[in-house]
Amino acid sequence: MTTAVDKPVRRRFAAPPRPVWEGPPSRAGLASKALVLGLACLAILFPLWIVVVTSLSTRQTIDEAGGLVMVPKDITFVAYQELLSGGQVTRATIVSVLVTLVGTAFSMTVSVLCAYGLSRTGSLGHRWILMTLLATMFFSAGLIPTYLLVQTLGLTDSYLALILPSALSVFNILVLRGFFMGISPELTDSARIDGAGDFRILWQIVLPLSRAVVAVITLFYAVGYWSAWFNASLYLNDQDMMPLQNVMIQLVQKQEAPVGLGQAIKTGQLSGLAVQMAVMVMALLPVAVLSPFVQRHFKKGMLTGAVKG
Repeated sequence: MTTAVDKPVRRRFAAPPRPVWEGPPSRAGLASKALVLGLACLAILFPLWIVVVTSLSTRQTIDEAGGLVMVPKDITFVAYQELLSGGQVTRATIVSVLVTLVGTAFSMTVSVLCAYGLSRTGSLGHRWILMTLLATMFFSAGLIPTYLLVQTLGLTDSYLALILPSALSVFNILVLRGFFMGISPELTDSARIDGAGDFRILWQIVLPLSRAVVAVITLFYAVGYWSAWFNASLYLNDQDMMPLQNVMIQLVQKQEAPVGLGQAIKTGQLSGLAVQMAVMVMALLPVAVLSPFVQRHFKKGMLTGAVKG
């Protein structure tokens, strides 16, 4: 006679409820997100649209609109043609481009070398150099000592005054250092066993694996140099050496027409407002063109470099 053996009862525990932010979004949530993002994009693009349309409008169209133009009519490129005809704006644009290219290359070279050295924990003076860099993020000598230093070095009225005082950013160095420290040490150790030196390891192993963070930091430095105006107003006295941002400040805030355009504005050939908007477009165009190409690197470059290390 066989006896039935009771099977163990399996208790099914209910899974804990998932947080709201981990669940699938509802249609109402998607619609609200789309609405908010659409309004944010409209708030950003609408002023840019007005600036571009006004820069392409004739004097008559601007006078009829009473100022800024929202609806394009009688499109003309006269303002851009006059600005790029070899006057002060053309010279300032060339200065800004050269300062941005040279300054970005110099800043990236020094920052990458410094970050790679600090990422090797056994390097000479690693801890003291790192502490010194961190101290500069919280303490500064001030504007007057900095100006006296630049003047003592003979950099006044020199393009180097637009590069050297702001050549390095400790934050950018720390981001690069964090990314470099996240690279597997087995790669560098195997290369060192094969006879590779530090510069070859940096050039052929570390940098190819760090394209994302290098692209992001390069954009940061480039935008900083392109948008900088304070150093030029402080260290440059020659108007012919001024970059584009300083010319835009003179034109928009001080209502001073660029050299070579004053007569055209007085005679009615050009609208002063169209010239102002055209200079603003020229100042914004490089950043607007380059940003989409680097956008895909922002998440990987910034988050990985900031979390690790």
